[in-house]
Amino acid sequence: MYLLGYDIGSSSVKASLVNAETGKCAASAFFPKVEAEIISVRTGWAEQHPEMWWANLKLATQAVLTESGVKKDEIAAIGISYQMHGLVCVDKNQNVLRPSIIWCDSRAVPYGERAFKDLGEEKCLSHLLNSPGNFTASKLAWVKENEPDVYAKINKIMLPGDYIAMRLTGEICTTVSGLSEGMFWDFKQNEVAGFLMDYYGLDRSLIADIRPTFSEQGCVTASAAAELGLKEGIPVTYRAGDQPNNALSLNVFNPGEIASTAGTSGVVYGVNGSVNYDPKSRVNTFAHVNHTAEQTRLGVLLCINGTGILNSWIKRTVAPQGVSYADMNELAAQAPIGAGGISILPFGNGAERMLQNREVGCSIQGINFNQHTRNHIIRAAQEGIVFSFRYGIDIMKAMGMEVKKIHAGHANMFLSPLFRDTLAGVTGAVIELYDTDGSVGAAKGAGIGAGLYKDNNEAFATLEKLAVIEPDKHNKAAYEDAYQRWVECLNRL
Repeated sequence: MYLLGYDIGSSSVKASLVNAETGKCAASAFFPKVEAEIISVRTGWAEQHPEMWWANLKLATQAVLTESGVKKDEIAAIGISYQMHGLVCVDKNQNVLRPSIIWCDSRAVPYGERAFKDLGEEKCLSHLLNSPGNFTASKLAWVKENEPDVYAKINKIMLPGDYIAMRLTGEICTTVSGLSEGMFWDFKQNEVAGFLMDYYGLDRSLIADIRPTFSEQGCVTASAAAELGLKEGIPVTYRAGDQPNNALSLNVFNPGEIASTAGTSGVVYGVNGSVNYDPKSRVNTFAHVNHTAEQTRLGVLLCINGTGILNSWIKRTVAPQGVSYADMNELAAQAPIGAGGISILPFGNGAERMLQNREVGCSIQGINFNQHTRNHIIRAAQEGIVFSFRYGIDIMKAMGMEVKKIHAGHANMFLSPLFRDTLAGVTGAVIELYDTDGSVGAAKGAGIGAGLYKDNNEAFATLEKLAVIEPDKHNKAAYEDAYQRWVECLNRL
């Protein structure tokens, strides 16, 4: 018996077939092989055609079936992970009315800012747990004002994952987690956020039916089965945005647990067990995959633009030519904790929400020309990235989260022993590294939703743990001193 997981990204669509009994991935494939097109007809705009997602999903499905040799009647359930915050509009015949306005499109920023001011910051934060910002509701408000003919034809609005589920099953539905990421969910009233929809003048009938994240959300139709080479009737039993799903993939479900990634940008996604928000709106809060009215499980999302991109810049401009990232890690390890007094602020990749949308730039402070070498600079860069994570985690702690454990995939910055040791040392959290990805997680989520696993612990019992990094108590003071010096540099800006 197998589970099929899809990960609908803005650069590609990935599919994975997972053996439900062993938990092992039988095959994975992604399309397109070059980064998918993002349409940007104006500065700050970003759109994609939903049909492109479906076309690439078909290719990925056919590839994993061919590679694995799995028969279509062996697939028990389907799960979907997807790029968050996008807007898909369909008419009463389920035809797409315009290209999807995706997550990185910024045209709706003024709409969200105006709503935040007019409705009141306290009102928005206490009910939505976020500013309306540039999220899906604000994108829909833009369509209503600027494309009234399109708006008049809309029967339902969807997130990208809802659209894929519709193409698979013919049914239009969504989840509380999905509604929360679009700013359509009122956590105080435990219902659709009518006050924001009324402010924008949005018709509440546009919201799809709500289903639990782990549940049967429709079954593959005969026409979809024929297109994909699947069996008619396979249930879709799980869907979630990519960041909640990444946390699920790393078995992060409970308060105090954190999922983290550190590629070009970095994400810290922690689970909170109580309804709370950051009064400065420096982090986003959404319903986690296992949030219910009876059990509060909120995903607190911190995104830092300047993380791995700093390390790659150091490789290009500071490290000797031909040096690999592994070589850089060895060079950095030759410098002491604190890099001999050098502090690097890694914020050279645009405005940072964590810094209240300020663009402070990257800066290197404390260099002594008679003492420091490139080894110190390479180490200071990695430490600066880690310290930005700690800064965000402290915001989460102020919201009532107790950070005990950080789960991460064995990739990007987490390949660096120095990076891992510094993160454990400065946060006091245990770091666990795993071998997994989003489409595999979506497949296992489908297994939970289909009742093949009794809970997440059974679903992820076979998750391969590659390493455990404990905090170095002997160097705790050295890490803390280096971090406090870094914070002082940041405060001066």
